[in-house]
Amino acid sequence: MQALIFETTGDLAALKLTQPPDPVAAPGEAVVEIRAAGLNPSDVKNVLGFFPAYTTPPRIPGRDFSGVVRSGPPELVGRRVWGTGFGLGFTTDGTHAELVKLPAAGCAPMPGKLSFEEAAACGVPYTTAYDGLSRAGVGPGKNLLVIGGAGSVGRAALALGKAMGARVVAAVRREAQAKVLDGLGYETLVLGAPDDFPRLVAQKFSGGADVIFETTGAWLPAAVRACAGRGAVCVIAPPGMGQPTLDFPVLDFYRRGLTLIGVNSLLHDTVACAKMLTTFAGWFDSGDLPPPKPLERPLTQAPAAYAEVNRGLSEKIVLTTRGD
Repeated sequence: MQALIFETTGDLAALKLTQPPDPVAAPGEAVVEIRAAGLNPSDVKNVLGFFPAYTTPPRIPGRDFSGVVRSGPPELVGRRVWGTGFGLGFTTDGTHAELVKLPAAGCAPMPGKLSFEEAAACGVPYTTAYDGLSRAGVGPGKNLLVIGGAGSVGRAALALGKAMGARVVAAVRREAQAKVLDGLGYETLVLGAPDDFPRLVAQKFSGGADVIFETTGAWLPAAVRACAGRGAVCVIAPPGMGQPTLDFPVLDFYRRGLTLIGVNSLLHDTVACAKMLTTFAGWFDSGDLPPPKPLERPLTQAPAAYAEVNRGLSEKIVLTTRGD
């Protein structure tokens, strides 16, 4: 098979296309013939050495995938599946290859209405968003604000929040991003000075947002001040990155009775993620969840795609392998 491999961490130049042996499924495992594989910022950080406690090179990176089961339990062989989860790309070989081996229970049936490329774009962004939203109690009657709604996790949180019955608003940095999301049917607000944030949110939600999903790592103090009493703030990125201290508004936090929810996709293995994917798979088929629209790159151009993401590309990329 063809696969992307890095033998050392610290530099994207370590990524090489190679021809390792095909994986062989042991009892309880499956080998999936990959049709598309998502590329996440965490995959780039993995190669750059951000996860030394987890990553054991040489390693094939990548967590998200869609494809067809080649070998494994007879009831799975030939099935269209999708999946993601910690382990892949870190402690075991991942999905940026033509084949991947994983626990059979980590293969979830693909939604019938999604293409392989659309399904591969879901993995980390949608399971991350679903984990936070479900723990925060998002549902009918709730007001949800997503900070950083232009990124892949932000867009997933907007789509899932809407499917879960909440009123959703996206907060973005630029007018151009707001126009794109407006065109997709989402209410938006454009971020200004942090001190103005509670006022902007109050113009959308009287009394503040019930749940704020903070995807950027930069707006946590402002999010606390814009959250409604007994609300929740979900955080997926370290706050105050690059700063020695964080000015966290503890007084506002406890007086409002807020809940702070840390959302870390590395806490969920492929089996746990398969259960999440199965939970909302039907929402794609019913039309409650719109399909994502990723950028496609062939696996042969994977090193260049990694460089695109490392330069700050917010659009989701999927690496394609074999056709139908």
